[in-house]
Amino acid sequence: MRNNIDFSPLFGSSIGFDRVFDLLDRTNNLQSNDSWPSYNIEKTGDDSYRIVMALAGFSPDQLSLSYEPNQLIVSGETQPEEGGEYLYKGLSRKTFQRRFELSDYVKVTEARMENGLLTIELVRELPEAMKARRIQVKDLSETTAKPMQIEGQQAA
Repeated sequence: MRNNIDFSPLFGSSIGFDRVFDLLDRTNNLQSNDSWPSYNIEKTGDDSYRIVMALAGFSPDQLSLSYEPNQLIVSGETQPEEGGEYLYKGLSRKTFQRRFELSDYVKVTEARMENGLLTIELVRELPEAMKARRIQVKDLSETTAKPMQIEGQQAA
């Protein structure tokens, strides 16, 4: 069962959220059977995240990570296995591509492969202009108005 949600009523009262609506629409159209390879997404700090993917049998040279605007693409490519007769084949070593939608200002800081796990470290770095800041409010009622003096000579 598929539910299509109409976001058009929100367009009249929201500005700059087009990307969010597109993301929700794409998420609504995803197929639920795309569950390989297994992965975790962890929040490791206020502005840091980690993706851990189980990629047993893959070597770092068979993996490719690329960044497009607001999207991380992890893909792996294997060669077909030669020979061998399997009584049971439960290990999947198929070619894959996994896409992760990233928020604005999120970037990859490190990717490493260890013991069959690909670990990708991410951090959100807001520009200084985007960070919250305190604005001082001046109290003009406390300042005493000084009489203005007109330039020139004083009368005697």
